[in-house]
Amino acid sequence: MKDLFRETIFGRLVHLASNEELDPSTMQQYSVEHSESSSGSDIKIIHSDIEKGKDTRLVKWAENDPHNPRNWSTPKKVFVTFQICLLTTSVYIGSAIYTAGIPGIQQHFEVGEVKALLGLSLFVLGYALGPMLWAPMSEIPHLGRSPVYIGTLFAFVALQFGVIYAKNFSMLLAFRFITGFVGSPVLATGRATIADLYKPSKQVYGMALWGISAVLGPAMGPLIGGFAAESKGWQWPLWELVWLSGFCLVFLVFFLPETSSSNIIYRRTVHIRKATGNVNIKCEPELEAEGMSTQEILLMVFIRPFTLTLKEPICFVLNLYIALAYGLLYLWFESFPIVFSHIYHFSQGLEGLAFLGILIGAFALMMPFFYYSYKFVEPQFNHNGELRPEIRLQPAMVGAFFLPVCLFWFGWTSRASIHWIVPIIGTSFFSIGLFLLFMAVLGYLGDAYPKYVASVYASNDLVRSGFGAAFPLFANAMYSKLGVAWASSLLGFLAIAFIPIPFVLYFYGKRIRLSSKMARHDL
Repeated sequence: MKDLFRETIFGRLVHLASNEELDPSTMQQYSVEHSESSSGSDIKIIHSDIEKGKDTRLVKWAENDPHNPRNWSTPKKVFVTFQICLLTTSVYIGSAIYTAGIPGIQQHFEVGEVKALLGLSLFVLGYALGPMLWAPMSEIPHLGRSPVYIGTLFAFVALQFGVIYAKNFSMLLAFRFITGFVGSPVLATGRATIADLYKPSKQVYGMALWGISAVLGPAMGPLIGGFAAESKGWQWPLWELVWLSGFCLVFLVFFLPETSSSNIIYRRTVHIRKATGNVNIKCEPELEAEGMSTQEILLMVFIRPFTLTLKEPICFVLNLYIALAYGLLYLWFESFPIVFSHIYHFSQGLEGLAFLGILIGAFALMMPFFYYSYKFVEPQFNHNGELRPEIRLQPAMVGAFFLPVCLFWFGWTSRASIHWIVPIIGTSFFSIGLFLLFMAVLGYLGDAYPKYVASVYASNDLVRSGFGAAFPLFANAMYSKLGVAWASSLLGFLAIAFIPIPFVLYFYGKRIRLSSKMARHDL
């Protein structure tokens, strides 16, 4: 517990304030190597006497070092994973919890439904653009992940007051976009944090928990916000968001340790330099950062995500598929008031209970997915901890069918003559399909483009959230003109059109990767 506390934001501030010196025993936990290669790329161990060297000495992790996040105890890893899940839910709930107050917002600001929905769309658009800045920042060795998480979460909580006390509708929209922007880091780098903690063959379990927390947020938003908006008005769902995210902020300040091994070893290197007086002692992440020019950083942040999406067929089709699923989710959510309020006459608070089917579907899938991963996926990793990327797509080959099944089921059973539980049961299939698609696609993209993984995920998040921001704006018009049955069927047919994608990539993905200049060729 002491080690965990020392690496938290609060622990590091206490350490800074007390001007505590590095424990001499800490230096023994790192191997220090002497570089004598003229190219600087080959590092050879000469000796470990760090005070005698005059050339650059490379500080590296010692084997089984307890300070390396991948060597932490299982309870500590689980506790940190729980915190990342809590952060994800606390931010992700901010999109859907707003929808509970839309009727009140329409009345208060005297705007139509489509304009009121802009508060949802702009928040999700902030999700899309934020990771372009925050994801690269979290990879900087000098900074790490925790300051990005904590700093942006503080801004997320504080800026909610701009939404709650908005003087006019334009002010509300502006603050909704900004809060989405500053709240987005965990949505892009949550997977990176999971990768910090677990070796490749075990990352899928942490990813699954993180994925469930991402589903939990949008599904719980209308449930939690519905009763509050019904009783207290449109501002109260946002107050609930402040309370939840504020609690998360305090909890993380005291209990979330830094998980970036690059940042941890960089700070240890700084301490060792200070203790020994040897300015030539460096760590590998530090050297890599020094070797990157401003042009290369700008290329990574702003250009490469678009290049990958437009020039890489694998990225293009998978980003489009996940974007479609994400867009369908937010568009489909807007049909719930039509079905459960107009057809089944649910109150605003009870309307949120209709989203429980989505949660039940996601949780019901958890144990079977864990069993599949343990029994069939883990044995296929090689001795280097690597897996042929196409194997990741197997869950998507199943999940692709669940989306249209859900949409057809929901559309054609949402009528007064059929009990309301039937369409709610149908909603569970969407979370199953979406979960399997997300797990498969994100795993595949990361394995297929390991050198550009940050840019790959940034491009996926940009396209995905862009669709999620746009689709809700025409949901009401579509469902009003086509009716629930045919509007849902239209979405179902669209989902059917994308079913072949995981199958094509499973059988021909390796051939496509071999023709790419950016994808890996060795597996």
